[in-house]
Order: sequence, then structure tokens, then C-alpha cells
Amino acid sequence: MKMKKLLLGLFLTLNLAAVAQNSKKEVLFSIDDKPYYTDEFARVYKKNIDLVKDESQKDLNQYLDLFIGYKLKINKANKLGLQNNPKYQTELKSYRSQLAKNYLTDTKVTKELIQEAYNRSLKEIKASHILIMVDENASPEDTLKAYKQILDIRKKAMDGQDFDKLAVQFSQDPSAKENKGELGYFSVFRMIYPFETAAYKTEKGKVSNIVRTRFGYHLIKVEDIRDNRGEVGVAHIMISNPTDPAQAEKAKSTITDIYKKLQQGENFESLAQQFSDDKSSAAKGGNLGRFASGELSSEKFENVAFSLTKDKPLSEPFQSEFGWHIVKLLDKFPVKTYDQMESELDSKIRKDERSRLITNSMNEKLRKKFPIKRDDKLYAQAAKTVTDDYYASTWNAPKDVKDFEKPLFKIQDKPVTANAFLQFVTKKQKAPLEIKPVGKAVDKIYEDFVDEQLNDYYNNDLEKEFPEFADVMEEYRDGLLLFDLMEKEIWEKSKNDTIGLQGFYKNHDQNYKWKKRYDVLIASSTNPEMAKKAQKMLEQGKSADFIKEKLNTKESVNIMINEGVFEEGNDVLPKNITPQPGIVPTLQKGDYYFTAKVNKVIPEGTKKLEECKGKVINDYQQYLEENWVSDLKKEFKIKVNQDVFERVKKEIKS
Repeated sequence: MKMKKLLLGLFLTLNLAAVAQNSKKEVLFSIDDKPYYTDEFARVYKKNIDLVKDESQKDLNQYLDLFIGYKLKINKANKLGLQNNPKYQTELKSYRSQLAKNYLTDTKVTKELIQEAYNRSLKEIKASHILIMVDENASPEDTLKAYKQILDIRKKAMDGQDFDKLAVQFSQDPSAKENKGELGYFSVFRMIYPFETAAYKTEKGKVSNIVRTRFGYHLIKVEDIRDNRGEVGVAHIMISNPTDPAQAEKAKSTITDIYKKLQQGENFESLAQQFSDDKSSAAKGGNLGRFASGELSSEKFENVAFSLTKDKPLSEPFQSEFGWHIVKLLDKFPVKTYDQMESELDSKIRKDERSRLITNSMNEKLRKKFPIKRDDKLYAQAAKTVTDDYYASTWNAPKDVKDFEKPLFKIQDKPVTANAFLQFVTKKQKAPLEIKPVGKAVDKIYEDFVDEQLNDYYNNDLEKEFPEFADVMEEYRDGLLLFDLMEKEIWEKSKNDTIGLQGFYKNHDQNYKWKKRYDVLIASSTNPEMAKKAQKMLEQGKSADFIKEKLNTKESVNIMINEGVFEEGNDVLPKNITPQPGIVPTLQKGDYYFTAKVNKVIPEGTKKLEECKGKVINDYQQYLEENWVSDLKKEFKIKVNQDVFERVKKEIKS
């Protein structure tokens, strides 16, 4: 699967590097009378030429032979029916969906939203809010009532009444009674999009205009705006705030004693594991990971964490609403650049409420591109069949659909029936709209149906609409087939054909040779005296374990031992390695000193199959493929239009 994903990425890269062709489209060659054209050959050659390292493959005659071989394999895959494999079809569909994403969204709007999100990410806003709840599908009467209420509160705020007191008195946010509407600091994506937008458009110290979200109507007071502090990674030791006041002094005394231990040089991670009451982080040495402003439940804790520096990485004990803490700085992560964040922001936008802006913009474009005319009489007839049972998700579409199999509208030449619309209503009633009466709900569902049909039509027509999309999809299709074919005909065979592999090895064993090899024990140290001591011990016949036991201590590793059989030329071997068994004198290489004991010198010789099996399998695969292509040329009838090929060569070279 990883290799297939690699192929996908390669095809995308190649497509971006493609060179537009102006040459006339002619039949270059045929395989069993199936034509292959000059434009595809020229396009593929030009976009791949810079990636080809084998100079012979840059020769157009050689490249044509490779190209024909490639197409022969695809023909063989189709002949074997590999294109009908459900797994293949699923993967191809998945690749197409991935590739189509860039064609099915409004790129301009997406770029604008990414830039807006990045600009907002550079600032953090501290704000309070007041909420009057009203459902987004509420009746006009309930909506107006809520609006008048928030309007009256805003008037009070603009007249100078205390915003905190207004939040406590009027806000329907359940937490307002305790926090007075205070939200702390936040940045982009921390709040729902309309709320975020209103906050970023309000000046410091001011109250926003009334803003509507899916929760209701809000007023926002911006208390502060500061530069984004980025992210910080810290560890902490926490002693919980006791519920018993008599134990409060004990908690403070405990954190003070821990702080003294840290000042004496004791290990922070060990103390966190022993004493921290935050069990979720204690096992990890107190590590909380990295976080940004507003992601923790304590602003005081965040402020202490962000105040730490490399010069002052440890906080003094301090108390938050959760307990006493000592915080240790692990790392700081500044705000990323636009280029670093672009992909991440794009992904977040597609999951965020603001993605509706992209969808709506695309829908508007498609309605202009494919104008449709509805059969209003047929629509009225279909809509009339939808009853109030829709709200209980128990409505059933008419059983007699003969009258509704007529086109409700057309997209280009594609008819869309009224019955298809009624089936869409059936599907949508699983999560019914609250809009009433039911006729208005049906009208809203119809608009969604039109948008879905337009998007489906456009998606299915991408190959005709965008030639470059069709080219890449053809390459995907062929590439996946080739992968499955190679796996079936070559890779699996080379791994499982034991007799064939052994026969290939016997016929080519001269290609698998050992150089001279050394069975050796190598001792190394940054201390020349330690290396000399190790050499002396080797001369005395001491073992590796003996040398390490004598020269290494609990506090320091003075000598390292490396034992094994190494081929001549291996960087592990000392430069002064002896050609016969014995002790190698101490020699300096860079910052290290090496000595060694050569136990045995193994002369050159042929490798056993088990010693080079990976290389033999790889070579056997190449051998099978070369012979396989020769067999394919006999299996299929190939006809090359040589005069057309000569013209293509001139055009490509010019």
C-alpha cells in the first residue's frame, strides 16, 4: 500500500511538470489494433526526461521501446481481468476523489480564507460575551423576541453599564454566572467562525455589533489584543489544593520542600513521578506536551509557562485554582510562517464552519455554468406529496412513481427526475429540518438537491472538462494495474519460485562475491590511555566483557566494543588492520582511538545464497521482467508507424 501511495505522489508530481503539446495527434503504434497516439508519447517523454538517469533511456528509439513495453503490460493486465478486481476499483475511486478535490472547490475563496486565518493566528484576543439562545431554525416570532432582547442589552452596554454585570444578569451561557462571560485569550479556530470574525473585527475595549451563530445572538467585549505567543512545552509538579483548610499549609510546605530539592540539583522528572498529584502527567515526568494560549483551563498557569526562558527555565512555586505548581520549560515554539502553516490551515478550514463559504461559492459558480429550468408544475405535484410525517422521519415517498419519472430539470443533456428528488427527501428526513410549514422545508431541500446534482455532474465530467485531469487519471489507472500485474507476475513469483531462484543463482553466482573478511573485535575510546589499556588487555587474551568491566564505571563509559565479521573496505575496520590474525596497534581516527584483535581472516569467495538472497531476488525479478516483456511481444500484435515516429522525433528535438 505504501508503494501505491508513492506511485500516486509520483504521478501528481509528474503531472505538475507536464509540458503542453502542440503536435498533431496521430497513431504512433497499435497493440492488437488498439491505437496509441503521438500526443501521449510526446507528453510522457517530455515530463519524464529530467527524471531519467540512464542516458540510454533518453534516446527516443530506446524510450519508444520502453513505452511499448509499458503498454504491453497494461494490455496483459486487462486481458487477465485485473481491472475488474473490487480492491483495484476501490483504490482507483479513492485516488480520483483525492485528485478531484482541487477541482471541486473554489480555489480563490479557499486562498482568501487561508490568508485570513493566518493573519488572525498572529494575534490573541481576550474577550467576554453575552449569549441569548435561539435555534438557527427557530420561528420568526422566537427569533425576533431573542433579537429584541439582545438589542436591549447592547443598548445598556453602550450606555455605560458594566458588561460583566450584564453578563451575570442576562447571559444564557450556563457558565456566565461564575465567569461573568469571561472567555480568556483565544486565537483562530478556537471559536465558531461568525463569533471569531466578530471578535477580530472589534476594537480593544469596545463591544461588538450583534452577531448570530447557531447557538443564538451574542455580544462580545474585546478586553485585550496581543501578539500570539506561539506554543510552549512544559512539565510540572502539582500538589492539589486540599478541601480541608487545615491541610492547606501542608500542601504549601510540600511544594516548598520539592522546590528546595530542585534547587539542590535533584531530578525534576523523578520528583514529578514521586510527588505530583497530576497522575496523567506524573508518569511522564510531569510532561504536559505543547499548548497554545487558551488551551488549558488556567490562564495563570499559562502565563507562568510562557514567562519561562532558557535562562530561567524553572518557576518558583505558585498557586492556581487547581493546586500548587512548579513548572519547568521544555521548549518554545514560535508562530509558524505562512508557508509552514498553509497546508494545516487548509485542512482546518475544510473541517470548519467557514468551509460553507467555499461550498456556497462553488455552488454559485456551477449554477451559472449549468443554468437549469425547473418544471414548476411537476415540482408542485411532487412537493405536495410530502406531509408533516417528514418531521417525525416517518414520511414515505409515493409507491406509484410513474408520474414522477419525468424530468424535473436537466443539467445539459442529463435529465433529473422528480422521483430522484423524492428519494433525496426520504434520505434527508433522517435528520429533518425544523423549518415550518413543510412546504418551506421541501423548498430548502430542493435547493440542496440541485446543488448536489450539479456537483455530481461536474465531478463526473472532470475528464472532459480538464484534459490534464484525464491524463493523470489515465496514469493512475495504468499505474495501479501495472502494480497489481507486477505483484502477480514478477514479485510474488521471484519470492516463491524457490527452484527458479536457485537456478538463477547457480548461473550467476560469479556476481555474488565476498571480498576478504575479518572476524574482529574492535575497541574504541576518546581517551588514548584507555585505548592503550584495552590494547594491552587484548594482547593478554582478555575478553570483551572483561575489558568493559575493568575500564567502564557507573559514571562513565570509557571503552566501547564492536565484534563481528566485516568485509574489507568497511568503515568500521581500523585503517591499519592486519592481513593476518593478531593485535592491531592503537590508531587515532577523528576524535576516537581504535585498537583491535583480528581473530580470523576469511579469504575472498562466492557468497552462499542465504548470504545474498535479497540481492539475488532483486536481480531475478529484473531477469524475469526482461524475458516477460519479450514473451509479451510475441503474445500481442504490435505495429509501429515508423514515418509518424520520425516526425515525432523531429518535433520533440526541435
